[in-house]
Amino acid sequence: MTTPQDAIAARRKLTNKLIAAKAAARLRPFFDPRVTLIAGDGSLLLGAEDVLAAFAGQFADRGFVAYVRTTEEITLNAEGSRAAERGRWIGTWKDAPEQSGTYLATWKKVTGQWIIENELFVTLA
Repeated sequence: MTTPQDAIAARRKLTNKLIAAKAAARLRPFFDPRVTLIAGDGSLLLGAEDVLAAFAGQFADRGFVAYVRTTEEITLNAEGSRAAERGRWIGTWKDAPEQSGTYLATWKKVTGQWIIENELFVTLA
C-alpha cells in the first residue's frame, strides 16, 4: 500500500516532469483552485489561474529550462488529510545563472487525491 508521503513525493516528481515538458495546463489537477503561492522573488499568486498563467509565461521564455523541486521531508497531520512538504528547488535557464533555494508546500487530500493548497519559495542563491 502506498503511504501518503510516497503519494505526495510521486506527485511532486510528476510536477517536475510537467514543468520540464512546459505543459502548464497539465499542472491544473495538482493545485487547489484557491491555491496561494509566494514565488522566490516575493510576489504573490492567488488562485490556480494565476499560478498556471505564471507557468505559461515562464514556459514562453525560450531560455527557461525547468524548475526542479526535491522533497526532503513530508509531515502529515494526525488525521492524515493534510501534509507539509519541505525541500529544495532549483530553476535553470539556458543563458542565465541558476536560481535555488528552499520551499514549503501544504498539501491536502481531496476526493482521494493530494493537491497543493499553498507554496512558499525562498530564493537563496
